Order: sequence, then structure tokens, then C-alpha cells
Amino acid sequence: QVQLVESGGGLVQAGGSLRLSCVASGNGFSINSMGWYRQAPGKQRELVATITSVGMTNYADAVKGRFTISTDSAGNTVHLQMISLKTEDTAVYYCNADYSPHGVRRSYRYWGQGTQVTVSS
Repeated sequence: QVQLVESGGGLVQAGGSLRLSCVASGNGFSINSMGWYRQAPGKQRELVATITSVGMTNYADAVKGRFTISTDSAGNTVHLQMISLKTEDTAVYYCNADYSPHGVRRSYRYWGQGTQVTVSS
């Protein structure tokens, strides 16, 4: 069973920076990819950025050039460095892990509980 613990959310002024982190723990599985999604009030959850176990990244157009996703060498911690934050980046940010239990030829997705990011004008 995967467990995800997120940290780093908070309140920041427009133009500021924040760094989110998410640690995956547990045994008996391999991480295929990890990522960040966000959900603003009244809107659907949307992709922010993902990174695969081999380092391939994908970003939403709205955050390209401002956000950077990375992992540690063990591949079980994902960071999201956010700069030049805008008020429209305000949302709850959710960590996601796509994983496969050892010996199982399919993948599963697990979500963190979310961390609030608020960007004030």
C-alpha cells in the first residue's frame, strides 16, 4: 500500500515562489510516475505536472516555464518548484503516484490528501 505525504503549501503574494514536496512510502511496489494536480474552487481537478521513473516530464501549458517538477535519486519523493506565481494558481494541490505492486502487471493510482496554495494579489 502506498502512502503519500505532502508538504509545502501556504500563502504567497503574486510573483512569489513556493516548493511542494510529496514523499511516497510503503513496500512491495514500484513507482511508475508521480505528479501534481490541482483543483480550484468550482473547477475540475487538472494536471499540473508529471514525471516518470525515467525522468520524462509533462507540464500543463498554464505552468510551463514557471513550475519545475523533479524527483530525488530514490524516486520516491517528488518536488514541485513554483515561481512567478499568479492568483490563478490558487488551488488545492494533490500529489499522485502511479504504481505497480511487485509481480502485478497493471498500475494503480493513489492520491495524497492535498495541500492548499493561495496566491494573493
